[in-house]
Amino acid sequence: MGPMRQDAQPPGLADAFRAAFSAHPAGVAIVTAAGPGGPAGMTASSVISVSAEPPVLALSIARGTESGAALLAGESLAVHLLTTANRRLAELFARPGSHRFGFDMDWHTAPTGEPIIRGVGTVLRCKPLDRMPAGTGVVLAAQVLQVLDGGSLAPALVYQRRTYYALDAWSALPFRT
Repeated sequence: MGPMRQDAQPPGLADAFRAAFSAHPAGVAIVTAAGPGGPAGMTASSVISVSAEPPVLALSIARGTESGAALLAGESLAVHLLTTANRRLAELFARPGSHRFGFDMDWHTAPTGEPIIRGVGTVLRCKPLDRMPAGTGVVLAAQVLQVLDGGSLAPALVYQRRTYYALDAWSALPFRT
């Protein structure tokens, strides 16, 4: 599939789009893969469930970064769904040029090659299926091969308006008809 056709956009549309999605909360994940120079990873708030049978997810990866290139070129990847206990990891993997896989971080290489971070909510081992260029990014669809439960009981980590939040039972609103 080739690049998506992009029409000229009205002035201010990109800013309005950013503002709209800044207000829309999203779950936070770290995506990792074995890169040519060692393990690579990035924080992502664009991970979505696409299908349960077979299990498929999708995410957006920015082009032009070393981490993004490694994730897009990898034969497999790991999607770490984060909890509030992982906020510092989310910040570390979101910061360009940060040293991400040091001795002070609890991680290992899976027998299948993916860097796996310990102490997160859930890890989804995936095989890339399709890559579709879209704007300044690439949408990557991947089939989930294995679900590894990290056993964390901490609330899910959510990102909204450039801030991290906890999503737990206390944040649930009662549904009224």
